[in-house]
Order: sequence, then structure tokens, then C-alpha cells
Amino acid sequence: MPGKESLYPADWLRIAEKDYTRVEHLLNIHDPEAAGFYLQQAIEKFLKAFLLSKGWQLQRVHDLEPLLNEAIKHNPSYEHYRAMLQRISGFYLLDRYPLALEFTLTEEDVQQALSQTKPLIDSIRSILKP
Repeated sequence: MPGKESLYPADWLRIAEKDYTRVEHLLNIHDPEAAGFYLQQAIEKFLKAFLLSKGWQLQRVHDLEPLLNEAIKHNPSYEHYRAMLQRISGFYLLDRYPLALEFTLTEEDVQQALSQTKPLIDSIRSILKP
């Protein structure tokens, strides 16, 4: 029987950091689909950690856009990341479900997403880390 998910931002931040580290490792072994999946997972957990620190009620959601909608209530500058987060949400689907349309995720796609979202991640890190 699965346990109850933690409501502590530090727990979510710890797992987000683990997933983020996996992204670079997976890029180093030339697995962009898995790297894209873990980038989505990392950002999801960074956002959840941020939101939990603001009193948000934990929700089971993998789409980054609803999380972003909540996050911009606390930091409107995060709106800048909407288009990239919409794209990264699609990375989750590519590695998890067979799609009727063929789409190839490249290492360059993931590297670009990684570099464009690093300021968002750094912002959340600076807010949550003592």
C-alpha cells in the first residue's frame, strides 16, 4: 500500500535535485527521451516544493501549466517560462506513452529546455534553501 506523499517542501526539493542530476547523466549517455522525462519530473517537483512552501494544497498533477498558474500568484515573473514549460510537459508524454505521431526528441531540444529553465530552478532553489 503506497504511503502518503510528503507535504514538506524540503522533501520535494531533495527529489527534484535528484531528478535534475539525472537529466545531465542521461544526456551524457545520449538518451534524450529519458533526459526530457526527468527534466519534466524535476521541474514538476521544484514547482511543487515552491508551492508547498507557500501553503498550497498538494495535488497529483503532472502537467506543468497548472502548477505554473499557481506559482505565478506568488511570483509573477515566472510567467516568462510558460511556453517552455508547456513544451517540457510534452516531454513527459514522449517517454511514457506510445504516440500515433512520430516525434523525435533530440539532445539539443533537452539542452535548450534545460538552459532556458535554469533561472526558474535557481530562483526556486534560492527561495527554499537556507
